[in-house]
Amino acid sequence: MPSPYEHQSLAGNRAVASRATGTEADLPSDPLSSGDGEVFDLVGILSSVQETAYLWDMASGRIEWESNAAEVLGVRSIRELGTSANFQFLIAPEHIQRRHDAIAHATNATSDQGAHYRVQYRFSPRGRRSDISLWLEDHGRAWFDEAGNPVRAKGIIRVINERYFEEQRLLYRSDHDELTGQLNRMRLTDALGAVVARSERSGQSCAFLMIAIENLAMVNEAFGFDVGDELIGAVARVIRSKLRAGDTIGRYSSNKFGIILNDCGPGSMRVASERFIKAVRDATIETSACALSASISIGAVLLPDHATTTHQSLSRALQALDQARRSRSGTYAVYEPSAAQDSTRKRNITIAEDVLSALDEQRMLVVLQPIVSTKTGTPELYECLLRMKRPDGSLVPAGEFITVAEQLGLSRLIDRRTLELAIDVLAKHPKLHLAVNVSGFTASDHEWLVALHRLTGGRRSLTERLTIEITETAAIHDLDLSINFVDTLKELGCRVAIDDFGAGYTSFKNLKILDVDMVKIDGSFVTNLLEEPTNRVFIKTLVEIAQTFGLDTVAEWVGDQETARILTECGISHLQGFLFGQPLMEDELSKGGFESGTAAFY
Repeated sequence: MPSPYEHQSLAGNRAVASRATGTEADLPSDPLSSGDGEVFDLVGILSSVQETAYLWDMASGRIEWESNAAEVLGVRSIRELGTSANFQFLIAPEHIQRRHDAIAHATNATSDQGAHYRVQYRFSPRGRRSDISLWLEDHGRAWFDEAGNPVRAKGIIRVINERYFEEQRLLYRSDHDELTGQLNRMRLTDALGAVVARSERSGQSCAFLMIAIENLAMVNEAFGFDVGDELIGAVARVIRSKLRAGDTIGRYSSNKFGIILNDCGPGSMRVASERFIKAVRDATIETSACALSASISIGAVLLPDHATTTHQSLSRALQALDQARRSRSGTYAVYEPSAAQDSTRKRNITIAEDVLSALDEQRMLVVLQPIVSTKTGTPELYECLLRMKRPDGSLVPAGEFITVAEQLGLSRLIDRRTLELAIDVLAKHPKLHLAVNVSGFTASDHEWLVALHRLTGGRRSLTERLTIEITETAAIHDLDLSINFVDTLKELGCRVAIDDFGAGYTSFKNLKILDVDMVKIDGSFVTNLLEEPTNRVFIKTLVEIAQTFGLDTVAEWVGDQETARILTECGISHLQGFLFGQPLMEDELSKGGFESGTAAFY
């Protein structure tokens, strides 16, 4: 039996059906009638069950509707639905992608009957800033071209408010954050993507705000995470109460919310932000512990002027938020394009890609810099310095990529590869002692310790010739974690050194607690030793304390004979720097006599 839609021409739309099917031959010339001659009112039936039908030519964007469409969908005129762009504008931003995906991934396609799709979404017949909305079920069939792109569709739309609300109670968590009741991150991102695309297409300004609760960490620490959750939920409700109809709020992360402001220029964006800041600042938030107050900072992006993709919108809003938080708590900042920042970010992306490529293609290597005993003037161990080999064979010093790599979370990969290279060198040279730097992240990386044990096979003949260097600032960042890391290394047979000592704020007591074997003085105290007498006082004091604890001392960045002499007189036990030669490749060790311990440098 034909579907009601297939007889829409009987309601006066024969020409529409003809354009969609390419022929009128299959259409009856007279209305359907019952056996007693009563006319079968198809449009009336569709309207009674709140349904309407459409034909959609996707190439032109034109949509032809059944004559009852305006009545069923609640729009002022059917002309408001005449194009796909107009119709899409009335769909909730977070559901535009859902509808697109449903049609694009329609199933059971055949050349004659098309592919079936079914989707539900929220619809605002009077525009997104209106409080009026309907829930629609849209189902039909789509036809595709040879490239797999949908080219036309025909379907039925049904208003399903009552049924939808029952179903939505079961599906609520898929769209909303459980704690705050606002859109979750996925749906917020979907909505933002739809608004960005619409703004770029129409040129109509919108705004995206990234909001952070400033005092959440203090509340969590003082009252516990349950009270912190209450604060998050309350702040979300305060902000929500100040939104216009049609604007969107969602939870982006623990203490951050994203807000989409439709039809919003620069002035309105600032006014709205100041309204949110004031509302949260003035609110008294009742919690199970006590009454609290909150403050927020806001980073704003104007669309499409400052961002043309979802990723850009999020990234640049976060940049603006960082700027606001650096100035003072409870502030507002707008993203401002910066050629210098963009250049730096592109450079960072290039560095990250180069590092990952070098790791994958085994183009990371180590060079060895001698650490010389002031008593013998010969190397007692070598520090492994990382180098990245470019595809053209040139070497890149670690200083040109290690900081960016650490910021981008590549430290663990780099530290793991450096360890592999160092252990390989130790295995080839039984008399050699090496020092290896690790990042602060490695101190919490159990897998690095597992790799150390695996690579050495637990052989103390290897581990006892290995010194692990951890920076002072990393050591004191989490002292308990550092103590466990150092203890594990020493159990395996390794020695431990504190690197860049003096750059942070480690007390001498912490040196004893950490039970390290060596301290390496930060090079900034050494390079200007001849001009800064106060640095000599610091170095002498450090040497005295270190000797009391039985620690070796290393002065880095030694570049001339006079500095080496002064450091030796101060009691430094080891020196390191270009005075003793450039870092060496592994195969150059024996050429300088370093491994045999016969070369003297001063």
